[in-house]
This record gives sequence, structure tokens and C-alpha cells, in this order.
Amino acid sequence: MRTSYQNILGMLAAITVSLSVSADHSWNNYHWARTANPVVLPVIDSTTPEWDIELGDALAAWNSSTVLDLAITSANDSSRTRKRCRMSEGKMRVCNAAYGANGWLGLATIGLDANGHIDQGTAKMNDSYASYWTIPGEKNHVMCQEIGHVFGLGHTSEDGSSQQTCMDYSTDINSQFPNNHDYEMLLQIYSHLDSYNSYASGSDGGGDGGGPPACRGKGCKKGGAANGEVPRGQLIHRSTREEIWVAPRADGGLWIHHVRLAPEM
Repeated sequence: MRTSYQNILGMLAAITVSLSVSADHSWNNYHWARTANPVVLPVIDSTTPEWDIELGDALAAWNSSTVLDLAITSANDSSRTRKRCRMSEGKMRVCNAAYGANGWLGLATIGLDANGHIDQGTAKMNDSYASYWTIPGEKNHVMCQEIGHVFGLGHTSEDGSSQQTCMDYSTDINSQFPNNHDYEMLLQIYSHLDSYNSYASGSDGGGDGGGPPACRGKGCKKGGAANGEVPRGQLIHRSTREEIWVAPRADGGLWIHHVRLAPEM
């Protein structure tokens, strides 16, 4: 069944309102389609050496889940590749760059196919907020959280309280990585199997080819898109710490952006 854009907007609005008070932090039950667990998800490393440790540690931590099997299959950390942070169908790309003082620290984007399954994703860290990354543990925290969104996880809280997980919004030094509740949540999200795999196999070399680049600039925020870029679409949720934007895809699917807003420093 094809995804209804208007229906999904209403569902997302309801979900985001309830996330701050719910122990269930599935992000609307979004997940990668697969015929068996674990999800063998290729990761494209488009991070500079300054983020290599955080990326490696985050992938290792999420790999403690029995439903995930993450491996870096290709890499390209050129400035152009990191700035564009292109989608690659069936894969996750992780990027860092100086994206500008645009109000966000981290940005996770997922593509949903016409059946509502994740079929591609990016996780971006914004180096323009260099002062924030000096807070002990926060590079790990944000890296781990943006990657977690690409699997279909939401936040455990949005009020700044600590659940000692990277999926909270605290600056607790113990909130750098997933906790047992995150792994339990993944088991629940990935408890049923699908009739096909929405993730890819093999390597594409990690270059700047593949899907569209992330949308940039004011026109994207208004819903426009130039040069085939992923549009930001419509704002459907905003709090003091996050925004969620949704845009339709030409194939009947959706682009969904989970924005971690930068605090006042």
C-alpha cells in the first residue's frame, strides 16, 4: 500500500507530541525491511579523522543489538562529499562538515519507500558549532543519536532529563551510547519480518554518486528543491530541542528529517 502524505503528517504530529512522555521511543515504528534478522546495513563513512573514533564507537555500540549488523563498506571524506552527504539507496551515510550556523547540531534523514520502509538514510554532524563539541561526551552523544534515528528510534525524553542513553537530550556524561532499553526497543521494532530487503549489499566506493544530496538553504525549508536535492518539505513538529520535516518522494514514499537544534551557547 502506498504511503499517504497527508495521513503520515497527522500520524507524525501525534507521535511527536507523545514522545516526551512515553517510554516507547520508536519513531513511528519506522524500520528497514528485511527477510531475516539482523539487518546487514552497509555504512558509508564520510567523516574526517576528527570524527573517526566517535563513528567507530557508535557503530560498535549499536552492533550490540541482535537485530543490527553494521559495517563500513566504503569511505570518502572529501570536502565536497561531506558537504553534499548524498543519499545512497539501501545504505546509511554518516557525514560531518561545517554546514553553517543554521541552528542545528545534528540532522538525521531517512527515505521511506512506497511501503513505508526505510530504504536509505544519512546522519550529519555540524562542525560549525565547534564550541558544543568541547562538552565532554557530546560528540559521542550526538553521533550515536543521529545514527539511532536512521534505524527508527525516537527520543526517550525531550525535557533534558537523563535516561543514560544517547537517545535522550541531556548532557549527562553517561548518555553517550545506547542502553538496554534501546536494545529492547529495537527488538520490538524489528520483531516481525518482511517480504523483501530494503537494504543493499556490496560497496559503491563511497563516492559522491548515488541518490540526491541533502537540501540546503532557505528555499529547502520552504519546501522547494533544486538540482534534485532532497527537499526539507513541511515542518510538522518543533520543540526547544528538535524539529521534524516531511516531504513527498516521486515514487510515493517520503523524506523525513529529524533535526537536533543547537542550544544557545
